[in-house]
This record gives sequence, C-alpha cells and structure tokens, in this order.
Amino acid sequence: ESHLRYVPFENVSKLYYKKKYELYDIPNFEMYIEGIRKYNFGGKCYSNNYYFNQLLKYLGYDVILCGADMSKPDVHIVSIVKLENQEFIVDVGYAAPFLEPLPRDISSEYQISFGKDKYLLLPKDINGFSELKFYRDDSFKHSYTVKPYSKLISEFESVIKDSFSTTATFMNSILLVLFRKNYSKVIHNFSFIEFSDNNYTKRNLANRKELAEEIEKEFGISAEIVVESLNQVITFNDAWN
Repeated sequence: ESHLRYVPFENVSKLYYKKKYELYDIPNFEMYIEGIRKYNFGGKCYSNNYYFNQLLKYLGYDVILCGADMSKPDVHIVSIVKLENQEFIVDVGYAAPFLEPLPRDISSEYQISFGKDKYLLLPKDINGFSELKFYRDDSFKHSYTVKPYSKLISEFESVIKDSFSTTATFMNSILLVLFRKNYSKVIHNFSFIEFSDNNYTKRNLANRKELAEEIEKEFGISAEIVVESLNQVITFNDAWN
C-alpha cells in the first residue's frame, strides 16, 4: 500500500529521461531512486515492478519476476511471491488499486472494486496462468495473463525499447495515478479525476500550461519538467480507459 500511496504510476519521467538522456530503457537504480526523491517521479510497470521485485528479494521474500501478456507478449511484468506455500501476485505498476497482494491459489474469481472500476482475477488455468480482467462501468476494457516463469529484466529489453517508439501509447499520452484506501487521484491527458469515499469527480484542464500546473500541484513534479516532457507529445491519445 505504501508504494502505491507515495510512488506514482506515471510516464512524465519516461518522456523526460528520453529527451534529457536519450534513454530507451528503464532508469538504473540510482536514477530511479533519485527520481523519486528529487523529482517526485515514479514510473511505469517495468521500473516500478522491477525495482519493487528487487526490494522484496533484498528483504528475503521468495519472489520471482514474471512476464504478463496483453495485446502482445510480455508487455507487462509482475512479481509472484510465495509465502507459506501460497502464491500471490504483486503488481505496483498497473495504475490499479492493488493495495494488497492478489492470491493465485483461488477456486473462484477474486474481485477488487474501486469506484467505477472492477478487477477480476480468475483461477489458474490448466497451464498455471493467471488472468486478470479490468472493467469500467461494467464494460470490459482489457486484461493481462501472468505466466509464472522466472525471468530476468534483460529478457524484456526489446519490448521495453518498443515502448519508446513514436507510435507507442505512453509516448502519446500522459497518465499519473496515486492510490490509497478509498481514494485515488488521476491525471489522464487533459482530465483530473478524483475518487474519494465513493464520490467521483472529473475536471477538464484547458491546455498544456494548465496541465503542467495541475501535475505540479497534485503530484509534486515541477511544471518546468512537465512542460519539457510534454514537448514530445504531439497528439494526446487515450491510454487509460
């Protein structure tokens, strides 16, 4: 829960590091930690989930890094933790309110509801894969399927590099999300969305200047860095629905 409360899912850092350092990979550990401490950055699934995986290993947990398939293979990663002969999915990089580990050893659907959103984790299939489905307003949006095989972060090199292409989703949109129990705040392109105790509000932002100011106000990332990052975004496409 603490990670989702303080370390946002965001792609401002992705845009910023690409422009400033020509980085086409996840930041190294020192850069990732400096981004959190100095700039209030977080990251997307590869950086947030990978470094959380490494933290769990350091703390002595029995944990592996796994690929998850969406529209393409391995476009998402998660951790699987084994604890007292049970397995749990740990995912702090999906822009989702997974404040607790998700149990894999289930015989029926495991559901998480949060405002207009609903997440269903299905029992393992015959191959031992776990599928998680995401719904908004009871309409199915997308899903991912976890393959419970230990992988190295280097094995995701090509798909990470692809995520920096000019047509990639998070090179053509802005998304920042933070969660805590019964509360979330989201900036998605030119919308600020807040959920608190079953109250849902959405406010439109007029332009890039207002967007940058709102990100600084709500997420603590300086407007100057945001503006520099936004210069790379030509058209704001839908990345979170």
